[in-house]
Amino acid sequence: MSADFVYVDDLVPGVRWDAKYATWDNFTGTPVDGYLANRIIGTRALCAALRVARDEAAARGFGLLLWDGYRPQRAVDRFVAWSEQPDDGRTKPRHYPRLERPEMIELGYVARRSGHSRGSTVDLTLFHLDTGELAAMGGDHDLMDPVSHHGAAGITAEEAWHRDQLCTVMEASGFERFDCEWWHYTLRDEPYPDTYFDFTVA
Repeated sequence: MSADFVYVDDLVPGVRWDAKYATWDNFTGTPVDGYLANRIIGTRALCAALRVARDEAAARGFGLLLWDGYRPQRAVDRFVAWSEQPDDGRTKPRHYPRLERPEMIELGYVARRSGHSRGSTVDLTLFHLDTGELAAMGGDHDLMDPVSHHGAAGITAEEAWHRDQLCTVMEASGFERFDCEWWHYTLRDEPYPDTYFDFTVA
């Protein structure tokens, strides 16, 4: 990877991470092409903004847990190919209970070109600094469903408050939210807005 891409935990001490696409715990049900290690990579600009977000969250009693950052284009291609395959039902109840696979593309949950591949988008949540427990958010990572949208009905007041806390922290730190996914944020002034990278996470 180029000198402008780094392992996020090297530049943002104190963050936790679980790179879902390097594991079996994701909507495809298998490790994804391009993820050879359970690490989160991003641009230096992303890391600078995440340091601000870490401190903003800590002031509210929270830490940051990252699920994804930079995503190789080959992983995005794999998502698209997977969405076109017959459904085996293994991950449907947890990740897309009310969708058929092709609808993931049609409704924008899976993109043929992802901001993640530009290196300045991150999927993340909050955890409580005093207990280490994840904040209740009213749905897990990659739940492709209207309940994952900002302002969704059907979640508790506590869950809505946690989502608002994350959104406030991230927007104050230079990020813009993606309305369909409460966990997805892109750096407002990303350094590579038109470049989609394809080096492996290793």
